[in-house]
Amino acid sequence: MKKLHFTSMLFAVAISATALVSCKEKPANTIETEATQEEDKLSTKIVENPTQITFEKDLHDFGEIIQGEKVNTEFKFTNTGKNDLLISDAYGSCGCTVPEWPKEPIAPGQSGVIKVQFNSANRSGLFNKTVTVVANTQPNSNSKLIIKGTIIVPKD
Repeated sequence: MKKLHFTSMLFAVAISATALVSCKEKPANTIETEATQEEDKLSTKIVENPTQITFEKDLHDFGEIIQGEKVNTEFKFTNTGKNDLLISDAYGSCGCTVPEWPKEPIAPGQSGVIKVQFNSANRSGLFNKTVTVVANTQPNSNSKLIIKGTIIVPKD
């Protein structure tokens, strides 16, 4: 009798273990495979329909400016891609260089402007500053805009 009871218990444990193993939703590698397939689809879509930004110029030389002046320039760009262009950020290499950019999407073929102000207060000599533009472009690389010039200290 004890032998029958032990066999029944062993059978019940085996059934329970089988049920637990077979009830898993999906093996981890299946989930990874599905995620990878979704990423591949998205990647293919981006390659087929890239978003691109093309600047008329990426360098502006202010020449000579007087110390203390705030000078401004504009960098005109065009969305040369096939999707809306979204500029999520633009920042200067220091606090003296302040960009302003369009916050709304730029449709394919449309143009926009990034305004840059440079404050020469408390500075002198040559300067070379960078504005980094972060956008949804493909390949995913930030655009660099450069402003440069010479700050002249006025004589007393």
